Amino acid sequence: MTTRLKVFTSFFVLFGLTLILFAITGSAGKNEEFAPVDEFRLEAWIPINEGGAVDLSITKAVMYLIIAGILTVGTMLFIANRMEARPNRTQTAVESLFTLMRDNITRGNMDDQMARKWFPFIGAIFLFIWYSNLIGYIPLPTSTAHTVEVFGVEMPTFALYAATANISVPLVLTLVVWFAYHIQGVKAKGLIPYVKGWVPAGSPGPLVIPIFFIEVISHFVRIISLSVRLFANILAGHLLILFMGGGLAVLLGVAALGVITAPVAVAFFLFEVGLVATLQAFIFATLTAIYLGGAVAEDH
Repeated sequence: MTTRLKVFTSFFVLFGLTLILFAITGSAGKNEEFAPVDEFRLEAWIPINEGGAVDLSITKAVMYLIIAGILTVGTMLFIANRMEARPNRTQTAVESLFTLMRDNITRGNMDDQMARKWFPFIGAIFLFIWYSNLIGYIPLPTSTAHTVEVFGVEMPTFALYAATANISVPLVLTLVVWFAYHIQGVKAKGLIPYVKGWVPAGSPGPLVIPIFFIEVISHFVRIISLSVRLFANILAGHLLILFMGGGLAVLLGVAALGVITAPVAVAFFLFEVGLVATLQAFIFATLTAIYLGGAVAEDH
């Protein structure tokens, strides 16, 4: 049997099962109260609202950030203190990760002297975003929108959530990077030479002003592009898994759809964990290194 025939056969089998289940169950599974947005709503677990001006309440997003921070610090400490002359399998994997962060991301976009200075920063950003993305695909008891009683105690149900799917987290990371590379550029060149360097040398006189303003706009656009890229990719992945994993069947009231959507949800889950989580961390860290390297480069 050819691969094409196997694919078509599998499709028709799933389609046939869906029709059979739909004939049996009809609209079973519909839930008028189900709201996908509830999975991303942040409810205060420990309210901390000083004077009503600043809300510092502990939410599930804070918990995910703490977990990612602990994993990041633990990995950096392991890299710094636990390297051995004869590496085991764990160290071999860590060394591969270290090489990716140091050589491919950091040294690939700036000189060695600057790379030694900024590697801890870039490496920490990569690991923090990577861990934040990965633990977002581990079901944890964080859904306060739906609870279950365990030994008389109301407990949150298991759900998927990622701190990087909340725009505030990528935005703060982006602002740290944005200010860091501008400050580095000013320190390396001085304020006036740094700003003048935004215009390529040899630009015709009449074009200097429009080029300068375009460059100013591009620096502010980086705040949007860097933060929204990470946020949108992680949020979209979680929404796809949520809908394909049962949300669509519940909203439409067609339980039979689960036969088709469940395999799709598994495929999306594996794709997100295997590629997107790492790729988005790599892109964010690489762009950080590019911006830092570009801020001190002699040429535009």
